[in-house]
Amino acid sequence: MTRPTILAQRLGQEGEPLVVIDDFAADPDGLRQAAAAATFEAAGHFYPGVRAPLPESYFRDHFPVIAQALGRRFGPHRQIGVIDASFSIVTARPDALDVRQRVPHVDAYGRDRIAMVHYLSPAHRDGTAFFRHRATGFETIDDARAPAFFDRLQGEVAAAPPEGYILGDTPLFERIGMAEARYNRAILYRSQLLHSGAIAPDAILSSDPAIGRLTVTAFLSIG
Repeated sequence: MTRPTILAQRLGQEGEPLVVIDDFAADPDGLRQAAAAATFEAAGHFYPGVRAPLPESYFRDHFPVIAQALGRRFGPHRQIGVIDASFSIVTARPDALDVRQRVPHVDAYGRDRIAMVHYLSPAHRDGTAFFRHRATGFETIDDARAPAFFDRLQGEVAAAPPEGYILGDTPLFERIGMAEARYNRAILYRSQLLHSGAIAPDAILSSDPAIGRLTVTAFLSIG
């Protein structure tokens, strides 16, 4: 069995950590089989696709490597909690996206919230991209920054509506980092970091776990 390898880097001017874990799960093929047997439903919270429950053993099996990867990279903490987690597959066509799905987003404002993506598709290389908002210079959004950011962004997208998934630099956003999807790779980053799934124009947007962009998406808390 190949042991996980953990690499960390700092993104952009704010220096936020991005942790990449290769060979994350001991049995990724078993997770794909579990996904094939799961019942997927339309996702909420503006996720452009479908989701299904994870096996109950997922975090019990993978908690040690998650704890090791978090370490002190996101600040000292004594506890790690799971807020939400599921199998996820991107299925929305680019022309069917809500405007909020066409720009980078954050999942939470607090620095104690950590996002995790575990890539489980051998064929897909569509990973996760990270951005700086050009007008404000923000790379992360918290309670203090949110009013100014969303007020400025609302005016910008009204003047020039974005099209499709965001992959790289645009007039509104500069890409500051990219995590390429690789089979059985997981990444960890703060939920307040501006990011987006880097979905290519020719991506296969199937809801079939054997064909589509199958991932585990999870939101953790540290304290």
